[in-house]
Amino acid sequence: MSLLTNVMDHSLDDGYAEAAARKEAAGHGGLPKTLRAKLGLAAGLVLAALVVTVGAAQARVAAPVVAKEREELIDRIDRETTAADELEETVDELRADVSARQREALKTTGGDQAELVGILAGAVEVHGPGVKLVVNDAKEAGTDGDGDPRGATGFTDTGRVRDRDMQRVVNGLWESGAEAVSINGQRLTALSAIRAAGDAILVDNKPLVPPYTVLAVGDGERLSTRFQDSADGLYLHALQENFGIRTSISVQEDLRLPAAPSVIVRTAQPNTEKTEKGTS
Repeated sequence: MSLLTNVMDHSLDDGYAEAAARKEAAGHGGLPKTLRAKLGLAAGLVLAALVVTVGAAQARVAAPVVAKEREELIDRIDRETTAADELEETVDELRADVSARQREALKTTGGDQAELVGILAGAVEVHGPGVKLVVNDAKEAGTDGDGDPRGATGFTDTGRVRDRDMQRVVNGLWESGAEAVSINGQRLTALSAIRAAGDAILVDNKPLVPPYTVLAVGDGERLSTRFQDSADGLYLHALQENFGIRTSISVQEDLRLPAAPSVIVRTAQPNTEKTEKGTS
């Protein structure tokens, strides 16, 4: 009976009783591990929700400031664009005025040769028979071929018309007898430059876009034949055959070419020595 009484009074082992007492003293109160994990996850979710809420609130507060700055930037861009357009219009007006004054001066001081000088210098509008040459990029620019007429240039996109191609075209037309030449309505003079700026072709610093329409005043049939048989005409033909660059040339009965925007001589001076000797 004493053994049964002892078991009933001390059903929990002394070691387990001491461990339970230590946990209770440490504040772990005997909560199950799964319950503690769930409570920790819930606390984390609450913290994350709090962070998101605070961030959204801050974003709502900052949104009007960002929108205001964006509107101010757009307004500034619009103002600067308008100012640039006005300056460009002023430049065009001044250029036209300078060209008109140059033509007037040429008429009053050039004598009997004034009109001829104006035509050759590109200072006056001209018309007459000639040829129309259209040069355009390949349909699929970048294709390669054998016998590159450009040589080692470093350009991988061989289906694109380049500034050096247009230089050869224009020089070939001059050499074949052209008396006046324009590209996309831009009159060329002895001081004109055809250059590249990235992938764009510039004529006297004005960008052109393909297709490039070249008008050349001269003896139409003869000019067309001489150009196509020249080295530059054969060069253009090689570009067409090897790289798919599209070209067409036709004889025209009457072409009209505008005057150059301005003809400015910076270095050359008239020779007045002979005139002074004749009047002395």
